Amino acid sequence: MRIWLLGFGILAAAIAVIGSPAETAEPLALTARARHLNPDDFGQERVGALLWRGGLKISSPDDRWGGLSGLEVSSDGRRMIAVSDKGRWVTAELAYDEAGRLAGISGGRIGKLPGKDGKELKGKKQGDAESLAAAADGSLLVAFERKHRIWRYPKSAEPFARHPVKLPKPPGLKDAPNNHGVEALTVLADGGILAITQGADDDGDFAAYLHRDDKWSGLRYRAGPGDFEPTGAALLPDGDVIVLERHFNWLGGLAVRLVRLKAADIRPGQALIGQEIARLKPPLTLDNLEGVAARRGPDGETLIYLLSDDNFSVLQDTLLLMFALEE
Repeated sequence: MRIWLLGFGILAAAIAVIGSPAETAEPLALTARARHLNPDDFGQERVGALLWRGGLKISSPDDRWGGLSGLEVSSDGRRMIAVSDKGRWVTAELAYDEAGRLAGISGGRIGKLPGKDGKELKGKKQGDAESLAAAADGSLLVAFERKHRIWRYPKSAEPFARHPVKLPKPPGLKDAPNNHGVEALTVLADGGILAITQGADDDGDFAAYLHRDDKWSGLRYRAGPGDFEPTGAALLPDGDVIVLERHFNWLGGLAVRLVRLKAADIRPGQALIGQEIARLKPPLTLDNLEGVAARRGPDGETLIYLLSDDNFSVLQDTLLLMFALEE
């Protein structure tokens, strides 16, 4: 996982002079309650190729909390960053127990995503941030829906303290429906960018884009049967990509699955078909999972984090779940 944490230092004096969006960042009170993989069977520790490493239901009395869609976790696992579909960002410290399981969260901070002019993003059309990816240079990429675009926020002492730079739009993205923009975004090991939309064509494939050598190329992404849709993507330590998919309808309920894309298959014109790693459905703990991050654990195992978007609804939860990938 690329480490936005490495960018933490002192802001350049020039930013301080003009006034930084980071000045709007404020402490955010967070509380967490532990969750089991299966609330009906506390002994269940595995689903597919995923081994349970702890989970949290995270709450806050602050009405700005919620709607989190994109996720990054530092390489040591101590800090997380997320963006929300109301134009905000959140950071927090993560804690683990003696067995290395996710056990707590603290030190929350919340701020507003700035626009290219440094002003806060107004309304759902401007601020609907759906995915987040960290680059090797410490910059952060954010993909927005409704007004479809991908912005790169330069490295800074506090996340999003500098004005973003707009990336050229992938061909055809500007014509996508409001809710069919880029939902899954990650920076590849070679510095390329993989972006996957949530709009399927008549064949059930989703438009995807690959950015290399300063240009976008088209791909197709094929989700799992049963109306699964991509909602997040992350780079695995070995260079492959994990994609999070979600399915929901009133008859079949909610389910999510994770699939693995081989790095060698991510090339222009390719139909991307991942290998399923795991599928989660009730009674397992899950909600509207949209964020995914991965890192290398201290003993060499691949650790995967999943984050849910509660849609600012009292009927939904913000969950942060952690797994080890059995390889």
